[in-house]
Amino acid sequence: MKAEKKTEVSGGAEADGPQPRSVRVVLLALMIAMLLAMLDNMIIGTAMPTIVGELGGLEHLSWVVTAYTLATAASTPIWGKLGDLYGRKRIFMTSIVIFLIGSALSGMAQDMSQLIGFRAVQGLGAGGLMVGVMAIIGDLIPPRERGKYQGMMAGVMALAMIAGPLVGGSITDHWGWRWSFYINLPLGIVALIAISAVLHLPKPSREGRSARTIDYLGAALLTVGITAIVLVTTWGGTEYAWGSAVIMELTAIGVVSLTGFLIVEKRAAEPVIPLHIFRSRNFTLMAVIGFVTGFVMFGAVLFLPLYQQSVQGASATNSGLLLLPMLGAMLAVSMVAGRVTTGSGRYKVFPVVGSGLMIVGLFLLAQMDTGTSRVTSGVFMAVLGAGMGCLMQITMLVAQNSVEMKDMGVASSTSTLSRTLGSSFGVAIMGALFNSRVQDVMAERAGALGSKVTEQSAQLDAASLAKLPVAAREAYQYAVASGTHAAFLLGAVVAVVALVAAVFVKEVPLRGAGGSPAGADEVDAADQVDEAAERRGDGAKETMAV
Repeated sequence: MKAEKKTEVSGGAEADGPQPRSVRVVLLALMIAMLLAMLDNMIIGTAMPTIVGELGGLEHLSWVVTAYTLATAASTPIWGKLGDLYGRKRIFMTSIVIFLIGSALSGMAQDMSQLIGFRAVQGLGAGGLMVGVMAIIGDLIPPRERGKYQGMMAGVMALAMIAGPLVGGSITDHWGWRWSFYINLPLGIVALIAISAVLHLPKPSREGRSARTIDYLGAALLTVGITAIVLVTTWGGTEYAWGSAVIMELTAIGVVSLTGFLIVEKRAAEPVIPLHIFRSRNFTLMAVIGFVTGFVMFGAVLFLPLYQQSVQGASATNSGLLLLPMLGAMLAVSMVAGRVTTGSGRYKVFPVVGSGLMIVGLFLLAQMDTGTSRVTSGVFMAVLGAGMGCLMQITMLVAQNSVEMKDMGVASSTSTLSRTLGSSFGVAIMGALFNSRVQDVMAERAGALGSKVTEQSAQLDAASLAKLPVAAREAYQYAVASGTHAAFLLGAVVAVVALVAAVFVKEVPLRGAGGSPAGADEVDAADQVDEAAERRGDGAKETMAV
């Protein structure tokens, strides 16, 4: 018996009235899965000193995070393509299972090498969590209605950033560091059961699947290229000098691999990332804006707590709470943007205004010095958060609205990947500029002692800072203020790229619940999806009975 057509996914989606309860259950499960992916590194960060104390291997400490990040970034586009080929529900549940296996194994690790390997398994699953959440929401909710759920996703991100360090510290103190990993299991199982029982999406036709083969060569080249890029941005200026042979070799490997990937994708029957999606101007522009947003956001998350702890004397214990002005503004503005987008079907104003606010916020943060009060810095952070709130989910929404249903997974994964790569470059480049500026200022103000203090690292913890002589401590506070000035000024310059990209976005009205454009005369992406859906027949206009 044919399932009653209640919802048509993607661009031609229909939603008669309020979302059914079962859809809300699925959305809750998706938010839990998204929280798992985002919360993990935040929790583990506070547990790391205890982990090193028990397992040893201090020299390999950075790999606990790097292995997770690498596996997540490299697997992201592959998960998206697998979902398009073999069905999103099955692939998403597989990624949850892999993440939970990696979490359980990480909690049972007996030495640092095991922990690093199990973290890679965990990261492999995490790569599919974010992509799966975005793609399934793209299936369930029409673009016009999808804006209402922006606040939920922004809220999950804010919760992860604020609660992560607090939860990690509390779990480690009361239950032990292994529960930092085990805590994922009950949450993941709840999400898995809810999705298994309630989510019903049509499976790709067997006939279509039999003719599709995974682009193994393209996947391998992309994995090598992304891995090389992430290692360059992670190791450059820290583990190895930027001009060292290792960094140069990794750069060459990345360039050659990605060049080969582009050549392979042009000829592949089922490319991992179909290059035709970049023919959509809006999709390409959203990828650029997403990259810049990642660049700015993770740079801010890194340097703001450092500034407030070193210069303003804030406690490291509540480091997540220091970001409340930025994250609160991001959440509030994201919710407003979502509601306005849902009500009007219009969205171009948000990338333009968001990019402008991001530039202003970064410029204001660049003016902070040793005398800046917490209230003032909080206002500056709120301006930056408001800008990011306009951009965080709109970029994904417009990217998904710019492609056909069959490319929903790769559109979601490519957008996610662009933000991930942006964050890697942001942390690396802003970090290199910060470190260089701190070391230069310390040498100028504290002479040989200043150079010795920052010889190993330009970022001192509270204990090391307290041990410094008063003159050296004051010099370091001035140096940190100078370093954050340079880093945020660079961020403001990079954010100009997002503003330029936003200006060139073509506003193709998002379709509403009835499936027709929300007004105007554009035939562009919305009508192309309709025409493609008619050519594909029932297989393209996927239906679901939830």
